[in-house]
Amino acid sequence: MNQSKRIKKMVTVGMLSGISYMLMWLSFPLPLLPPFLSVDFSDVPALLAAILFGPVAGITVEAIKNILHYIAQGSLTGVPVGQLANFTAGLLFILPTYFVFNKIRSTKGLGIGLITGTFSMALLMSILNYFVFLPAFTYFLGIPFGTSADVIKLVVTGILPFNIIKGLIVTVLFLIVYKKLAVWMNRQLEVKNI
Repeated sequence: MNQSKRIKKMVTVGMLSGISYMLMWLSFPLPLLPPFLSVDFSDVPALLAAILFGPVAGITVEAIKNILHYIAQGSLTGVPVGQLANFTAGLLFILPTYFVFNKIRSTKGLGIGLITGTFSMALLMSILNYFVFLPAFTYFLGIPFGTSADVIKLVVTGILPFNIIKGLIVTVLFLIVYKKLAVWMNRQLEVKNI
């Protein structure tokens, strides 16, 4: 990669990281689901970065937005459990989407990738919440989530549907953005492959 392409990539990834960080602040809870879960659109720029420059760029955007969010907001415990959960969920969404789209370079491939990413995030975040994130919140915040049966109920009736809905919302938004930027993005992908 020549110097000008490298600089362009760094600037674009930095810009997408800043946009992603700002979008984290525009979060909202979903009705009838646990209020500590909130939807934001910060995975859209990370997915753009992954599609344009590869998975490392998407991971970088996810990392930078969460580091900035932790610096700005902090954590009740000093431990960035929420940011780590957000980072993990973002990766579980953007990486499967990227890999499917990279194999099937079409709008259909993108759609299949986004659905794969949504269900990957929903399923794996349910497992990780049960075994890692909810116990971490309990340990660091001292907030008990109840018995094991209570935690399973929270995961099945709260976290799993939340991540499916969040993935579908982000999917629809990304497809709208992609449609508007498709010509530009395809030109960038052609340049990258030269």
